[in-house]
Amino acid sequence: MAWELLGIIAIVCAVLSAVGFYKFVYFLSIGYGFAVAGGGLAVLAMALVAPTAAPLWILAVQAVLFVAYGVRLSGFLLVREIKSASYKKTFKEVSGDGKRMPFFVLFVIWVSVTVLYTAQVSPMLYRYYNGSQDVVVPVVGIIVSILGLILESVADNQKSAQKKENPDMVATKGLYKIVRCPNYLGEIIFWTGIFISGVTTYAGIGQWIMAIVAYVCIVFIMFNGAQRLEKRQMARYGDNEEYNTYANKTPIIIPLIPLYHLNKKN
Repeated sequence: MAWELLGIIAIVCAVLSAVGFYKFVYFLSIGYGFAVAGGGLAVLAMALVAPTAAPLWILAVQAVLFVAYGVRLSGFLLVREIKSASYKKTFKEVSGDGKRMPFFVLFVIWVSVTVLYTAQVSPMLYRYYNGSQDVVVPVVGIIVSILGLILESVADNQKSAQKKENPDMVATKGLYKIVRCPNYLGEIIFWTGIFISGVTTYAGIGQWIMAIVAYVCIVFIMFNGAQRLEKRQMARYGDNEEYNTYANKTPIIIPLIPLYHLNKKN
């Protein structure tokens, strides 16, 4: 299982996600991006210090991918929080109107996300640790992850542009014509690629369980996030005919699957 190496990754993720002690939502947003980027760089550093049979260029590309993902996510969230008035209002509501959580609760969240982020980076770590030499499958996984990252980036930019144009309506153009949460779809695709990149390297039930649990958790988190977003939108736009027409005909997160709502409608 490479427990000692997982421990190093966990320390990196813990340090970088500790920004959540400043604002607890940062554990799952800005700290998330920092931790993923740092975890990828930590594995690459291991490969440079103590090389294995695993192709270094594969590990380097995966590290760059994690850094690109983390920097984009944390950077986008920071800019949005600073510049977007509507997001500041939503952020205040989500964060409990500035109320401070008990330290013990913050500590439990911190430990939980540290474990999750470590598990999410584990496919890259296992490729290094197991010395896997295959190339095709990890390259396929990398391509899938790149597509997910592009989708997520374009979706976030389209949403920001449309909210500037019409702050009193959800984004409905571009990728938002296909699904209502294309950024969450991009996130799922990104981590699908990460999981795929490791299917030829997982050795033993422990490595498989860690990789599968991490992937299932991120998919669950995305659907839960879409559910909470829909709940806020229904509270704000529920009486808007344009919104209801859009929401009732546009899948919420997966294209072509007629799943339009994750909350019960009255």
